[in-house]
Amino acid sequence: MTNQELSGRLLAVMQEKNLEIAQAESCTGGLLSKYLTDHPGASRVFQCGVVSYSGEIKARLLGVSEQTLRQYGEVSAETAREMADGIRRLAGSDIGVGITGIAGPGGGTPQKPVGLVYFAVSCADRCEAVRLELFHLKERSSVREETVHAVLKYLLEMLQ
Repeated sequence: MTNQELSGRLLAVMQEKNLEIAQAESCTGGLLSKYLTDHPGASRVFQCGVVSYSGEIKARLLGVSEQTLRQYGEVSAETAREMADGIRRLAGSDIGVGITGIAGPGGGTPQKPVGLVYFAVSCADRCEAVRLELFHLKERSSVREETVHAVLKYLLEMLQ
């Protein structure tokens, strides 16, 4: 199923359940927001999307702690969780999504190579982070598309 199809299905499920979503995206640069808002009626579900590339914005706008950024780095499960919780609080939505990673082609290190992505989903009773290892993908756009695909699938499975 394509990202377009998955996002349409997710919006329909969320409308059925009367849920709202907001997301904080780093390496995907707003791609998840784009897919969600491509569909008519998205405004009934979609609260806001923030592209938070810098650690400063992650801290100031989303409430990611300076200690988390220092200890674990911007690309970490801990940062993704705090991004998801932060955007959910900021928007007052039912679900918050945080995405952070290294899409490449540069920026990777031996400890955190290109293709390492974390996303987290925050809702009332939990905030879970998922690690994606998309090391086989060579194109920046492929890392971004695959990340969004994984997030959409995760959200659909969680809601069904």
